[in-house]
Amino acid sequence: MTIKRALISVSDKTGIVEFARALRAFNVEILSTGGTAKLFRDNNIPVIEVSDYTGFPEMLDGRVKTLHPKVHGGLLGRRDLPEHVTAMQTAGIPNIELLVVNLYPFEATVAKPDCMLEDAIENIDIGGPAMVRSAAKNWKDVTVLTDASQYAAVLAEMKSNGGTTSQATRFALSVAAFNRISNYDGAISDYLSSFNADGTRNPFPAQTNGRFVKLQDLRYGENPHQQAAFYRDLHPAPGSLVTAEQLQGKELSYNNIADADAAWECVKSFDSTACVIVKHANPCGVALGATALEAYDKAFKTDPTSAFGGIIALNQVVDRNAAEAISKQFVEVLIAPDFTAEALAVFKTKANVRVLKIALAKGGNSAWEQGRNSRDTKRVGSGLLIQTADNHEISLNDLKIVTQKKPTPEQMHDLLFAWRVAKYVKSNAIVFCGNGMTLGVGAGQMSRVDSTKIAATKAQNADLSLKNSVVASDAFFPFRDGVDVLAEAGASCVIQPGGSMRDEEVIAAANEYGLAMVLTGVRHFRH
Repeated sequence: MTIKRALISVSDKTGIVEFARALRAFNVEILSTGGTAKLFRDNNIPVIEVSDYTGFPEMLDGRVKTLHPKVHGGLLGRRDLPEHVTAMQTAGIPNIELLVVNLYPFEATVAKPDCMLEDAIENIDIGGPAMVRSAAKNWKDVTVLTDASQYAAVLAEMKSNGGTTSQATRFALSVAAFNRISNYDGAISDYLSSFNADGTRNPFPAQTNGRFVKLQDLRYGENPHQQAAFYRDLHPAPGSLVTAEQLQGKELSYNNIADADAAWECVKSFDSTACVIVKHANPCGVALGATALEAYDKAFKTDPTSAFGGIIALNQVVDRNAAEAISKQFVEVLIAPDFTAEALAVFKTKANVRVLKIALAKGGNSAWEQGRNSRDTKRVGSGLLIQTADNHEISLNDLKIVTQKKPTPEQMHDLLFAWRVAKYVKSNAIVFCGNGMTLGVGAGQMSRVDSTKIAATKAQNADLSLKNSVVASDAFFPFRDGVDVLAEAGASCVIQPGGSMRDEEVIAAANEYGLAMVLTGVRHFRH
C-alpha cells in the first residue's frame, strides 16, 4: 500500500528533518505535534498539526494530544475488512500509513544521579507507546518507525517500490516496535519498583525485568544434546565480551563464550601488560610481562598441560613475536585489544583459531563505563539470585600485616598480583605466585587444604619452584592445616581475608614457619 500520510512525533529529533523532506518528495502528507511540528515549519516543511487534524486542541500541558479516534482509527483500521473501511469513512477518519515515534527519554532521565521521582514521572510517555502499539498491531497496513537508524532503509525501499514498503519490512519493524515498548515499560517498572513505602530506594527492585538482545544461535550448549543462544545486554558495557569483533576462526561455542568471558574479565583488570590462560572457566596461567610475548611465555609455563586447548587473553596488542609463540600450541580462542597485520598473518594458517578483538574500556566513574558488570545473576530453580558485582579493589594501604615477619616491597607487589588472580579462580581458591606470574593454581575444591595441595602439585609438575613464593587464598583459613601445606611447599608470604574463629591459631602457625601474612578483610568467593 502506498504511503500517503505519515504521523511524526519524536523526542529525539536526530535526522528527522531530512527524513521528512524525503517523505515530501514522495508527496506524503505529514501530521505532527508540538515541538516536532515547529521544527518542520522552521525548516519550511509543510505540516499539519495533530490538533488541527483531529479538531481537538492539545490539553493538560500536552499530556493529551494524540489519544483521539482520528489518530488511532487511522492506525488501527484494517484496509482489508469492509466493515472497518465503512466505519472509518462514516466517521471521517483517513488512513495513516506511516508512524514515526520515539518516546520521551525515560531511561536517560532516571540514569541521571540527581533524578527526582517527579522528573521520572513526567518522562513517562503515554500517547507515544499507545500509537506505536496501534501501528505495530496493524503492521500489514502500517509502517512504524521507532528509531532514527531505521529511516534510511525505509526511504531506500520506498524509492525502489514506488513509495511503498514490503510486508516483510513492516513485520520486522512491528517486532522492533513491540520490543521497544517492552524495554520502555521494563525500565519504568524497574525504576518505580525500587521505591520503598517511605520514599527511599532499594538497589534491588520489587520486580526485575531482564532485557537482552540475541546475538546468535549456537550450535549447542554445554553439551551437544542442549540447545543454546547468545544474548547481550540491551546497553552493553564498553569493552565487554559481547562487543567483540571476530576476526577469524570457527563459530564460537557456548563453552568458548563462557571461558572467553572469564579470561577477558581477568586480563582487563590489570593495568600493566598481562596474559591470562583459562581452561574450564578457571585461570590456569596468569602473568605480567614487559611485552605480550613475555607475559604469554610466563603464563604458559604455569601449567602447559591445562593450557592445551585453552582460551588466551592479553590486554595489549598482539605482535608477530607473541603470535608465533602462541601459534605453537593448540588454542581455541585468542583475545586482545588489537593485532598487528603480521600477527594476523601468522594465524591465517590456523583457520580454526577464533581470534577476537575487543577494545578496552576507556574508564569512567561507573562500573559500566569501566566495562564491568554492576550486577551478577545466577539462575536457581524457578528463581534468580542477584547481587552487586564483586568489583572491590584493594591497595597496599588496605592490607594489615599480622605476623612477626613483614613482606618486602617486592613480595607485597606479588601478593597483590596473587590476590587479583584469586578473585577469578573458583572457590576454594589457592594461588601460588612469584615474580609476576602464577606458579600453581588450585581451584574448585571442597577443602581449602586440597586446593593448596593441588596448586603445589601443579607447580611441581610444571617444574616450577615454590621456594619463597607468595600465596593468595580467596577466603580465610578455617584451620592451620592449609598454612602447614603451603609452608611445606616453600611459600614465604600469604594473603588472605582473615575473619576465622581460629585466626590466632592460623597466625601462630605462620609465625612458627617464619611466614609473612597480610589480611585484606575482604573475601572473593566465586561459585
